[in-house]
Amino acid sequence: MEWRCTWCGKPHAEDDPPCDDCGHNAFEKAVVREGDAESTDASAGTIDTGTSYVWTCSDCGREHVKHNPPCSRCGNPTLEKTEQTYDDVDRDLDAPGWLGVAKPYLPVVAVVVLIGALFATGIVSPTMINGIFTPDPPDAPGDGTEAAGIDLERTEELIHDRLEDERADSRTYDDGLAAYAEYHNRAYVAIEYEDARVEAVSLRDFGIDCRGTLEEGQLPAALSTANYDDEAALADGVVDFMRSGDGVTGSGYDGEGIDLHAVDGSIYVFYATC
Repeated sequence: MEWRCTWCGKPHAEDDPPCDDCGHNAFEKAVVREGDAESTDASAGTIDTGTSYVWTCSDCGREHVKHNPPCSRCGNPTLEKTEQTYDDVDRDLDAPGWLGVAKPYLPVVAVVVLIGALFATGIVSPTMINGIFTPDPPDAPGDGTEAAGIDLERTEELIHDRLEDERADSRTYDDGLAAYAEYHNRAYVAIEYEDARVEAVSLRDFGIDCRGTLEEGQLPAALSTANYDDEAALADGVVDFMRSGDGVTGSGYDGEGIDLHAVDGSIYVFYATC
């Protein structure tokens, strides 16, 4: 036998008021009547203890399980006893379909699918995106950034500036050609010092669309770091070696790339232009 509060209807196991929900001091027996469709659910093994009540704010409509004014939302001192219903439970628990969840992401998915299709069909080649899909240069002994306190990358910039001063037609310093030159320079060092096997590459692997003739090559002799005190002196020394080549100062070329790599006191230089 269960008991329920005569005021709010909360069920209790014993006749032991006050109600721990609303504080009312009177309980009544929760009688189960035979044949009452609303009183017994045989399949679930439960007993309907009657109508449940909540305390609703007359101002903002917030529901409270106890008559404990003021309203916890708006501070209104008046709470009204109302029957608790569950009409909106199905609506609150109604989960959105997969299309509703995925809809905000459909444009991104479409772009990814389109790019994948372009690559898969060969319409767009990964090598057309310069600097992203370029091959990594081979592992080689030495250093491509510094030698005996000389900044090799700064020296590469100075070499380009000095060559520009001697040209009638200007050409840009091309990052793709510079990466191409670095790959070949480090490959040369790796083969020279370690007898390494290096994978062959082409300009297309570096996203380079060479409209003219490609001129490329290793400087015929390595330079000694002992002969140069700073970047400017080293740049002058490299230009002295390169000046005789037609591809270095001649016309008909749009860009160039240079790479310097130092190992065991020697500096190796690779140049490419097209």
